[in-house]
This record gives sequence, structure tokens and C-alpha cells, in this order.
Amino acid sequence: MSLLGITVGVGIVLTVAYLTYGRWISRQLALRNDVPTPAVEVNDGEDFVPTPAPYLFSQHFSAIAAAGPIVGPILAGLMFGWLPALIWILIGSIFIGGVHDMTSLVASVRHKARSIPDIVREHMSRRAYLLFLSFVWIALVYIVVAFTDITATAFAPEPPQPLSANATAAEVQVFHDKTAAVERGAAVASSSMAYLALAVIMGLTLRYTRLPLSLATAIFMPLVLVSIWAGPYFPLSIPEWLWFGRGGGNPGSAAKTWDILLLIYCGVAAVVPVWALLQPRGFLGGYFLSITVLLAFLGIAAAALLGQAIDINYPAFTSFSVVQGGKTMLLFPVLFVTVACGACSGFHSMISSGTSSKQLRVETDARPIGYGCMLLEAFVAVIALACVMILDQKNLSSTNPDDVFARGMSRFIGMLATGLHIDYETAYAYLLNFCLLAFATFIYDTLDVCTRLGRYVLQEFTGWQGRAGRLTCTVLTLLPPLYLVLQTMTHPVTGKPVPAWLVFWTLFGTANQLLAALTLIGVTVWLLRSGKRWLYTAVPAAFMVTITFTMLSLILWDWCSRFQEAWSENRFDINGPITTVLFGLGIWLLVEAVIVIGRTLRERAAAAAAG
Repeated sequence: MSLLGITVGVGIVLTVAYLTYGRWISRQLALRNDVPTPAVEVNDGEDFVPTPAPYLFSQHFSAIAAAGPIVGPILAGLMFGWLPALIWILIGSIFIGGVHDMTSLVASVRHKARSIPDIVREHMSRRAYLLFLSFVWIALVYIVVAFTDITATAFAPEPPQPLSANATAAEVQVFHDKTAAVERGAAVASSSMAYLALAVIMGLTLRYTRLPLSLATAIFMPLVLVSIWAGPYFPLSIPEWLWFGRGGGNPGSAAKTWDILLLIYCGVAAVVPVWALLQPRGFLGGYFLSITVLLAFLGIAAAALLGQAIDINYPAFTSFSVVQGGKTMLLFPVLFVTVACGACSGFHSMISSGTSSKQLRVETDARPIGYGCMLLEAFVAVIALACVMILDQKNLSSTNPDDVFARGMSRFIGMLATGLHIDYETAYAYLLNFCLLAFATFIYDTLDVCTRLGRYVLQEFTGWQGRAGRLTCTVLTLLPPLYLVLQTMTHPVTGKPVPAWLVFWTLFGTANQLLAALTLIGVTVWLLRSGKRWLYTAVPAAFMVTITFTMLSLILWDWCSRFQEAWSENRFDINGPITTVLFGLGIWLLVEAVIVIGRTLRERAAAAAAG
């Protein structure tokens, strides 16, 4: 099958799923337009703001997507081949991820926009509620750590060491590559700051003028493109004297300084009204990502029409296991925790029940926002996977996800330039730089949302409300990430220094998927106790529980097997204790849910027998 055939086929399957299965779920949930939503009832201008569906769709899509549906599919495709990832993306998004996102959104709306943990308290127990809150908060902290450090590393890659007089050709090439990466990082930082400034200006404009959303989009979207294009001409880098840790013979780190600045930004963004930053930033990011994917698809189609169809070179399937970093990675369960966004992601439930449920104007918008956004994200994941399909496995120039994505997208969009009689090589050179900048610029769209959600969770846990409560809970949410990103992390196998996000990535993905499993369990209990059909959430919940506990067991086994060696070498891997905590919380919550489900089914059976 051709690349065009696969992408068209995926588009048709996802569209049919939205029109059929998505509609069926809507009927099961009995969505209505005549019941006021929490956004309408409260409408405080801060967190509760009734939002038009197109605006909320783009904001929600940007929040759940970011780099997730790009990085995961590319990593999984490179490891196991593109076919297993493609199958999981389709089945996962339609029957698990879409169900997870939509039901968690509706459950929150039906419970006055309360979080999933709060819903668990009502339908299970206060103990289950506290366990769930603890799990969610730990998972959010991991997300903030991972994406803060990825963004900081993108803004300030490791600078090259000075070349010696007798440097080899390979060393010279590495020097030039690292120098180019540092220059690109400064350009990315500049574009990102301009993008945030545009979002704030757009939010203020929409709030205090009568400018229609369509006209605002027509004005600000081109400005986003200009900001990305202008980044290399106005690079933004941290002066060496401000590098964190500098002094006493230590050169310091520009990336860690960016870590601090990004977390400060997260703190501010988490407490300002949603209309001031979260909504316009999300709208612009979601719109831009959608346009980029559409252009890539049109480029694939244009190549076929021009008689230059893009061939699939990468193997559909490579192996059931691969060795990476001294570890054996098995297709089951690694595939299912690597491809999260694009198939199913627990983080989405935090967006659905944390911010989107407070902005949903009418209940029927839940289908396009919850189910529709998930399917669109699946299509983004397939386009990212297409960037792997065109690679030559025997001559891979790079396996970094951002590089694979940028090269693939540049090739796809470049075919449109060919159709317009623009020189392909010239267009490709510009597009490559543009796609690299775009990828890194929007990778941190999730950061401020995660911090806001962490603040919500702590406020629920402590009951601290008002301005003082918001500020205190925001600071408490950011202190663990601040501590972790400023540590010098080492690889758990080699012991060599590595970025913080790399140390946490596997457990981050697993915790994310376990959060999806627990959310589906919580929603299942709600549906069961409400007298509605519940197997369409219970079966996906059982599948996700199997995946995540298998992966957690493998992580724990690996940590235990290396514990004595790491202890003797004075290396401490924090993932082991955190994995143990998450495993315990997950098992406890699962037992609580089974008890409630069993009791409810027995009560139903007794009522049926008596009646």
C-alpha cells in the first residue's frame, strides 16, 4: 500500500468512527443542550468561562497534543516498525483514548466541573479519593519535570568543547553540529517568547475589544509564522554569567537557567485568568499544528498526483524486542506506553476534567471536544509515523524524534512547493529549519496547563481557596520539579550524566498510562452507579491496567536487579522508590474499585430478584 493510501485510509476510518461510535457514546451519555453547564452557571471570568466550540476545540487539542503524538509514534516506529504503532494508534484512539477523553469530560461536567478524583470520592470512598489525588499529583509533577527539561534543553543544548589542534574529522563534525544546535536553540527560544507574547496580546484583544474570533485568527496566525521565521534573526540566549551553577571552576549550565525561568513562567501562567494566556495560546498552538498536518497530507497527495509518489522504505515490522541503553525493550508492553498521546493518554483526562469542563458551553460540544480532538490527535500521530515510514533503515542519518519529524514534514510539504514550480531543494532547506523550530516552539504548550492542574489538585486536597490558596498550591506544585531539574542526573545503567527528562521518561509514560487506566475505572464506577451502560469503559480499563502493571513490574525488576551495583557506586535512582509508590497506589485503587463494582452488581441482582 502507498503512503497516500495509508493516510487516506486512516482519515476515512477516523471520520467513520467519529460519526458512528462517537455518536453512539453520545447517546449512552444522553448529552443535552438544555442543561446549563458549570461554565454557564459559575462563569467567574477566571477558570469558569463559557467558550465557543471552535475556540475550545483548538485550545483543548493543543493542550492534549503538544509533542506527544509526534515523539511517541516516532520512537515506537523506529523500535518495532510502523505497522504495530499504526494498529495501536487506530484501535487505541477509537475504542480507548476517545472513550477515555469524552467520558472523563462529561463526568466532570455532570459533577459541577470537579476533577476525576473528586468524582471517585463521591462514587467510591474518601480513601480512594485521597489515593487518586496523590497519584494524579505525582504524575503531573513528572510531566512538568519531563517537559520543562526537554524545553530547556531545546533552548540551550550542550555547547561544544573547544577543538584541539589535532582534532579528527569526526570531532570537527561533532563540533559543528553542536554549534549549529546551540544557534538553533537560541532561535527557538526567541520564537517561543514571541509566540507567548502574541498569545497574551490576542487574549487581551479578544477580551477588551469586539474583534471577531475569525478576524483575530486571520491576524495572529500569520504573526505566529512570522515569529518562527524571525527566530534565527533575533536569537535569544542566556549570558554565560547567568548560567546556573557557574563559579568555582564550574562552567555552569544555560539549560538549568532556562529550567528556572520556565518554571517561573509556569507559576505565573497557572494563576492568571484562562482568557489571558491559556485560551489564546492553546488556540494558536492547536490551529498551527492542525494546519501543519493538513499541509503534510496535501504534500503526500501532491506527490502522487505529480507522479512522484513517496515510497515506504522502513520495515512494517522489525522485531518483538530491541535493546536500548543496555535494556531489552519488549513490544508488549513497551509499545503501549511509548505511544500514549495519539492512542490513549491519562493526561488527557486531567485536561478534560481540569480545564475544558470549566469552559464547555453546552453538553453536546463534548463529542467534538472530547472524542473529536482525540481522533484528530491520532491523525497527527499517523503523519508523524509516516516520517518514519519513508526512512531507509540501513542509512539512518538521525534517530532523534525532532529531526525525524522535521525531515519527514519538510519532504511532504516540499512536494507542494514542487507543484507550485518552486525549486524543491531550496524549499526543503527552508522547511527543514522551519519544522525544527515549530516542533520545539510548541513542545511546551503542556507546561502551564500541567501546573494549573497541579494547583487544582492541591487545592482539592487541602481545601485552600482564594488568591492565597492559588499561589501557595502553585508554588508547592513547582518546588519538586525545581529540585529535580537542578540535580545532576545520571543514566541508571551507564552512570553517565544525562538530562533529567531522559531519566524520568519511561516512568513518565507508564504513570501516564496508569492514570488513563485509573480514570477509566473511576468513570466505569460512575456509569455503573448511575444505571448506565459501562462495559465500553470497563473493557478498555482492564486492558490498560494489564499494560501498565506489567510495565511497572518490569521497571521495578530492573531497579532491584541493579540496586546493589548502583548503591556501591553511590548512584541513586529515584525512579525505583517512585515506581514502588505508584504501584502501591494503583493496586490499592484497583482493589477499592473492584469492591465497589462487586457491591453495586450484587445490589442490582438483589433488587432484580426482589422486584
